[in-house]
Amino acid sequence: MRVLLTGATGVVGTEFAHRLRAAATAHGRPLDLVAVARRDEAVVRWRMGAEPPPAELAGHWDVIVHAAASTRWTLGRDEAVAANLEPLRAVLALADRDTHLVQVSTAYVGGVRNPEDLRGTEFEGYRNGYEWSKATCEAIARQAHPGPLTLIRPPLVVGRRGTGEIARFSGPYTLLQALVSGTAAVVVGDPAGHAEISPVDEVAAAMVAAVLAAPPDRPRTEVIAAGPDSLSLDQLLDVVCGTLNRFRTAHGVAPIERPPLVSVDSWNRFFLPLADQWLSPIQSQAVKLLAMFQSYTGMRRPFDPTWKVADPAAAMAASVHHWAERRPRLALARPEPWTLLQR
Repeated sequence: MRVLLTGATGVVGTEFAHRLRAAATAHGRPLDLVAVARRDEAVVRWRMGAEPPPAELAGHWDVIVHAAASTRWTLGRDEAVAANLEPLRAVLALADRDTHLVQVSTAYVGGVRNPEDLRGTEFEGYRNGYEWSKATCEAIARQAHPGPLTLIRPPLVVGRRGTGEIARFSGPYTLLQALVSGTAAVVVGDPAGHAEISPVDEVAAAMVAAVLAAPPDRPRTEVIAAGPDSLSLDQLLDVVCGTLNRFRTAHGVAPIERPPLVSVDSWNRFFLPLADQWLSPIQSQAVKLLAMFQSYTGMRRPFDPTWKVADPAAAMAASVHHWAERRPRLALARPEPWTLLQR
């Protein structure tokens, strides 16, 4: 089986490559896995969408796993096209009617769309350029790929279940640093809203299962989520702050205070205008970055999973503990309280 993997050095791609090789060996399946990334010397280098494919990518592919993407929530529309849409079109040019395309998307393309939410007007109701680009990529794949198609939709991705290990700290880990530094003076969201997470090994397991299974007769979507068993934002903060404080106590450091929760409506209507007026430029920028989490940590309705994530609290706790062990200076930092500017 000849498999092409894009985004091979990313969080999901790294885990998937490890698990696919192990699964192929365990099942006695011959595997020719070709890993592609933009900058890493250890794999085939290809700036997808910006240059022609290398010669070693020619020929028929049984499966193409497209995991490459820019996951920045601050992408502008043109940036999102260049970072995510054009690479997909380049990958599709390598596929044929018998190629099974396994495309990594995001569960949030299936969420509630609101043109008034964040940058929703710019992105057709989606909350940011990443979300919009992933939804558009799904539409492009459905329309342009003539062969079998599987869409993998994970939520926010954290470390491996049990150990918390992950290739790179990004995405939701921004919140951990904000909490221990004091930057997250408040958390904006619905306390009872659903906060969907998945361990990276479960995302990779769903991808491996798709690759090793018979190609679907029609496009198939795998939604990885805990659904009604997902953490609420209130529970998520309890797990994160509780885990951090156990680590801090074990190292003789005072615990952090759990920040207060403010509803999105109250924040946008009342607090944000005051924040823009009285906070420092650094604090204002932190507020805007943390605001990108609003829609991800307080959903009114959970996802309907096809791949069920069990016990998300334990997975989150393991991930926070692993982050703290690998980033002790950050995890044990003394929070700096916010001060108002004197104007």
